[in-house]
Amino acid sequence: MHIPGYPQLTDHAQLARDAFGSDFTWGVSIAAVQNEGATGVDGKGLSIWDVFASRRGKIKSGHKPGMACDFYHRYREDIFLAKKLGFKAFRFSISWPRILPEGTGRVNPEGLRYYHAVIDTCLEAGLTPYVTLYHWDLPDALQREGGWVNILADAWFGAYVRVCAMAFGDKVKNWIVLNEPISFTALGYMLGIHAPGKKGIGNFLPAVHHAAMAQAVGGRIIRAEVMNANIGTSLSFSEVVPFSEKEEDQLAAARIDVMMNRLFIEPVLTGYYPVMNDFPLLEKIYLRNKAWRYTDQLRFDFDFIGVQSYFPVVIKHHSIVPYVQATEVRARTRNVPHTGMGWEINADSFYRTLKRIGSYAGVKQILVTENGAAYQDTLENGHVHDPERADYFEQHLRAMLLAKKEGVPINGYFAWTLTDNFEWSEGYHPRFGLVHVDHATQERTIKMSGKWWQTFLTNNDTDRSK
Repeated sequence: MHIPGYPQLTDHAQLARDAFGSDFTWGVSIAAVQNEGATGVDGKGLSIWDVFASRRGKIKSGHKPGMACDFYHRYREDIFLAKKLGFKAFRFSISWPRILPEGTGRVNPEGLRYYHAVIDTCLEAGLTPYVTLYHWDLPDALQREGGWVNILADAWFGAYVRVCAMAFGDKVKNWIVLNEPISFTALGYMLGIHAPGKKGIGNFLPAVHHAAMAQAVGGRIIRAEVMNANIGTSLSFSEVVPFSEKEEDQLAAARIDVMMNRLFIEPVLTGYYPVMNDFPLLEKIYLRNKAWRYTDQLRFDFDFIGVQSYFPVVIKHHSIVPYVQATEVRARTRNVPHTGMGWEINADSFYRTLKRIGSYAGVKQILVTENGAAYQDTLENGHVHDPERADYFEQHLRAMLLAKKEGVPINGYFAWTLTDNFEWSEGYHPRFGLVHVDHATQERTIKMSGKWWQTFLTNNDTDRSK
């Protein structure tokens, strides 16, 4: 595919949208904390990210999500930008504290009104709404009671899900229960580098269990309350590669694989947490509560599994790292192609990840609910030239198409992300968007990669020799 005004990337054979099938879903994803802004506006309660970002040194350069991309006020502009780029589906998350400012109890009518307006605008634009119920913005009021560590977490979450299902279920049929539970539990409740900033295995283990339970709790409520619902949950996956053939590196990689790739998908499919001999962390999980080892409460028959995959990780043994005794060998250290975040670019690994998830019994359908790349983009004379990002997407779509042709039940792909937004503890430095945002003025500029998507989705032809 050649975009007028930009040099061609390397020539490849034709990549056509229709090769994926007429019923394939093409969408783009955003998230409430990262995009909405409007903290405290129209009755919204504080989220754990509002509080975490207010603490000195927690977010790079002291950035805060208070304004973000101002999607709260600019949702029509952004939704119609997604339409302009050719997407047919729009994934966004609902802010729990915007609906329930205290986490439970009182419902905020302005929050309901806002999300009705977002959903109605999607439908007006011809975009199918995909709603994520939890994308990391726990109400701070609940965190003061322990958050995901509290045994009541699943009941709190269930009550919130029921409010959303009853409010929006007549318009929204596609639901995603959780977004990357291993990320918000490990980064937020063990390492402390994400909100709410808690550390230690004593926080991590119950948070994992309650999040795993919440996947099934949320799924069952949506199934009961929403007619003809299409229900999934979005999990992060990275191929884990041992640094060497040494046994200690092989075992270290296997432990990381359990954590990154198996800890949430296997309970929801089977009721069992993954088993690995001589892994102290898993032993602690089982010893803490033997009932966790098998329970129908962990299981739910999801209509699809959302796969979020960006990069592989290379792991070597490291004896002083607690519990996992492993460390990552970074892409920069290995001198392999990487994004602005230092994440390895490896579409072959993406292909193998899709094949692996598709091989699980019980996975009926896969939607790639996030995939994308951050670079240090520069706006010059009204243009953002980012051929590396367009090339990243093309490589990964080719890998996905191969997996689909080989029988992996992939039926949708959502690019991450529409607009440059608040990237958690990295603040506004990484830019993942197809649309550049000047965060001082909120001006939007479609990048070269956005035009790549526009050509792919509307012209149905990415032959770069043309």
